[in-house]
Amino acid sequence: MRIPVFIFLLILMLICPGCSSLLFYPQRQLVDNPLLVRFPAEDVFFRSSDGVRLHGWFLRPSRPSRGSILVLHGNAENISTHVNSVFWLVQEGFAVFIIDYRGFGLSEGKPAIEGVHRDAEAALATLLTLPGVDPRRIAVMGQSLGGAVAIHLVATTPYKKAVRQLIVDSPFADYRLIAREKLGGFFLTWPLQYPLSLLFNNSYSPLLFMGQVAPVPVIIINDEQDPIVPAHHGRLLRDAAGPKAELWTTSGRGHVGSFADPELRRTLVERLDRVFAPMTSGQ
Repeated sequence: MRIPVFIFLLILMLICPGCSSLLFYPQRQLVDNPLLVRFPAEDVFFRSSDGVRLHGWFLRPSRPSRGSILVLHGNAENISTHVNSVFWLVQEGFAVFIIDYRGFGLSEGKPAIEGVHRDAEAALATLLTLPGVDPRRIAVMGQSLGGAVAIHLVATTPYKKAVRQLIVDSPFADYRLIAREKLGGFFLTWPLQYPLSLLFNNSYSPLLFMGQVAPVPVIIINDEQDPIVPAHHGRLLRDAAGPKAELWTTSGRGHVGSFADPELRRTLVERLDRVFAPMTSGQ
C-alpha cells in the first residue's frame, strides 16, 4: 500500500523542533484600535533572559489602581487585537500589562515554546518594577495558549510569592492531547493522530505543572460549547490543581468569550478585591 504524497508532506511539516512553529500564528503589524483613545497604552520595552527585546502595553485606570494584572494572550495576532478582551478590567480600576511574545507585534525574534516561557517570566519581573505597581497586588491571567504559559509561569517563577491569583481562560490541559484531538477531527490525519501528536514538545504541559501552582489560588474558566478547546480540558486542570482551584463555566460564549458574561465579570472583580485586600496578622 502506497502512502499518499500529502501524508509525507504533513510529516515533513511536523518534523521540526517540538513542532512549536505550528502552535504560533503571529501578526507583526499592530492594528489601529479606537478604544486606545479611551484607555491610553504606555509602551513598555524589556528583554527576555536570552536578550530578545520584547514589547508590551501597560494600561492604567483613571482612578487609583485596585491591583495589577499580567495578561498572556493566545497563539495568534498580537496585543493590538487581544487587548479588546481586557479593556473592561481597566474600566473596573485594574492596571493591565499585556505583552507580545517573541515574534509577535513589535517584539523581536521568532516564536518557540521555550522562548515564550522565557518571555512570560521576563514580563512578570518587569511588571513588578513598573511605576505605581503595588507588588502585593498582582494577578496573572492567561488566555488559550496563554493559559498554558501562565500555569508554567506561576508554578516555576521565583516571584511566585508576589502572585495573589492565577486566572486561566479557555486553556488546554496538554499539548499532545489537544494536538491529538485536532488531528483526529480531520479525516486525512485521523489515522495518524497518535504518532503525529508525539512530535509535539510536551515538556511544558499544563498538566505537569498545575499541581505546583499552589498555594496560589486558581480560577479556570471555560465554555461548555467551546469549539476550539473542549470543556473537559478545564476539568482535567481543575483535578490536577488541588483544593485551591475553581472551575467557572459558561455556555455558548465560545473560545475566550466568557468575559462577555457580565455576571462572570462581576464575580471576578469581587474575587480580585478579596485576594488583593491587605493581609491581616492571622493570615
